[in-house]
Amino acid sequence: MSHVVLATASPELTATVAAATAGAYVALPQLPATPGEVLAVAGGLPEVVVLDARTAPDQVLDVAAGLTAISPGIGVVLVSDCPAEVGLAAMRAGVRDILTPAADAAEMRDALTRAAQLARPQTPTTGLPLTPDAGPAGKVITVVSPKGGVGKTTVATNLAVGLTRTVPHSTVLVDLDLQFGDVASALNLDPEYSLADAVHNPARRDTMVLKTFLTLHETGLYVLCAPESPAAADGISGDDVGRLLQALASQFQYVVVDTAPGLNEHTLAALDQTTDPVLLTSMDVPGVRGLRKELDTLTDLGMFPEGRFVLLNFEDPAGGLSIADVEATIARDVDLTLPRCPAVPASVNQGIPLLQLGGKKNPMTRQLGRLVERFAGVPTLVARPGRRRGRHRGVKVGA
Repeated sequence: MSHVVLATASPELTATVAAATAGAYVALPQLPATPGEVLAVAGGLPEVVVLDARTAPDQVLDVAAGLTAISPGIGVVLVSDCPAEVGLAAMRAGVRDILTPAADAAEMRDALTRAAQLARPQTPTTGLPLTPDAGPAGKVITVVSPKGGVGKTTVATNLAVGLTRTVPHSTVLVDLDLQFGDVASALNLDPEYSLADAVHNPARRDTMVLKTFLTLHETGLYVLCAPESPAAADGISGDDVGRLLQALASQFQYVVVDTAPGLNEHTLAALDQTTDPVLLTSMDVPGVRGLRKELDTLTDLGMFPEGRFVLLNFEDPAGGLSIADVEATIARDVDLTLPRCPAVPASVNQGIPLLQLGGKKNPMTRQLGRLVERFAGVPTLVARPGRRRGRHRGVKVGA
């Protein structure tokens, strides 16, 4: 296997790479149409690939994205006349460095070294392409609720941002409220692509190009937003959702899914792929009764008998319900509560999640931090003083 592969028809660039590597490279004298052509000439997984993007840059970026998807341990270096123009797309494709054609052998050698060093710690130990058939490697955390207006998107966005802060570039957030999802608004994003693009383009069949359809948030979180038009949801099936989440779980440590209210086809498809369901409700009679019905439905379907995480939003001692009342109604403990917080509306209106804002912590921020720690593997949740798990006190809320 060759450690450096060069794909170019330029004699000048070939001479530069030859000098930078002391001849230790393999040349592909034409623009590759697929990542497989690069791997074939390399005889396996190369350490660094240099791609000449001066002609057909879109094709080159597709190949770069494919190589990164096959193995993050491949360092891709682009050569471009217009680095500023291709910079964002190159970043999405996982490119490690961009050089101009004027770069000399020393600059090329430095770029190759940097690309190899940045990529090497991420090389898969198996050396095999990552595909959905290999099974999901990451957690799929799906936030569901029987009704709207309970803060589902606020919870999902803060959880995703918090996980990203814990492990940079580890997390992707999927807006599965396909008709009226507002994750893009909650994160102040103007996405170029949506979930409809991801399931109707080559990414539907090929994980190698999937990352090119994600939007990168300033925190390092990757986001797949809902379509702009509610009508686009009609062309997305439950099978599409299942394949998408499988592919994302093979690429990311955490996949956080925000869903539409209720249990529609898309939400059920997401739950089929979910490792960690978060059942969310507000602290009011309609919300609690809806959660009980949702729990009963999931039980009837045989889904998550022990692995459900129950989250109660808008906790308010003056609201007429106690946590014991809620637990008596749903016949199980509440795992975490989120208080009413005046900072939340401002955060939503600004498109900046509370866990991104930082600054002075309030009770809501602390509880959101505990939620993140729960899924990041840090056991910080403790039982409330004076209460035993499994014991339910209080009066049932309705039938």
